Amino acid sequence: MSDYTLTIKSDEKKGVLDDITDVITNHGANISYVHLFVEKQNMGSINLELEHVENIDDLLDDLNAIPEVQSVELHGSQFDIWGKRIIIVGGGAQVSQVATGAITEADRHNIRGERISVDTIPLVGEKNLAEAIEAISRLPRVSALVLAGSLMGGEITEAVKKVKEQSNLTVICLNMPGSVTKYADLIITDPIQAGVLAVMSIADTAVFNIERLGDKIKY
Repeated sequence: MSDYTLTIKSDEKKGVLDDITDVITNHGANISYVHLFVEKQNMGSINLELEHVENIDDLLDDLNAIPEVQSVELHGSQFDIWGKRIIIVGGGAQVSQVATGAITEADRHNIRGERISVDTIPLVGEKNLAEAIEAISRLPRVSALVLAGSLMGGEITEAVKKVKEQSNLTVICLNMPGSVTKYADLIITDPIQAGVLAVMSIADTAVFNIERLGDKIKY
C-alpha cells in the first residue's frame, strides 16, 4: 500500500502546518486531500490523504518528531475504504428513484469486491443546482454525476461544462427539456435505470463501457 490517510493532532500554532507539509514533501509523498479544523483547548486536527508514500514508518517518525505534534494516527486511504463515489442531484422524487437504482446496483458490485458509495441531494432552483454541481470538482473520489430533474439549462449547463473540463467525470442525466442534455454522456428516461447505469459505468466488475455507446445516446 502506498496511499494512506493520516489524522494529526497538534498544537494550534503558526507554522505547524508548514512543518508538517515540509516533512511530507521531503519524503516524496503527494498530498491529495486536506481537511483541518480547530478543536477545544487550541488543539488542531488535520486529516491528510497521501499518495505514493515510499516508507510510511520513517514518515511517521519524522512527523512525531515535530514538537507541536501530539499524535499521528494511520488509516487506509479514503478511496480504499469508500471507493468510487456517485453524486445524484436534482428534484426530490427523481433523486430518490435514481438512488434506488444506484444503491441496488452498487450493492451487487460491492459484494464482489467493489467499493462504490452513493450521495444524494434533492435541490430546486437553477442557482442552487449550479452551485452544487460546480462544487463537485472540489469533492474527492467523485466518478459519476447523475442529473435527476425535469428541466435543466442555463447556469446548470455552464456548471456541467466546467466540471467536465476539469475532470474525467461521467455525466448521466434524465431525458428532459433544457440544454444540459447536450453535455451528458448518457441520457436515460427511466430514473431507476439511470442509477443502475451510473454504477455500471464506473464499476471495474461491470462489462458495460459507456464510451462504446457513441455520442448523445438516449434510452
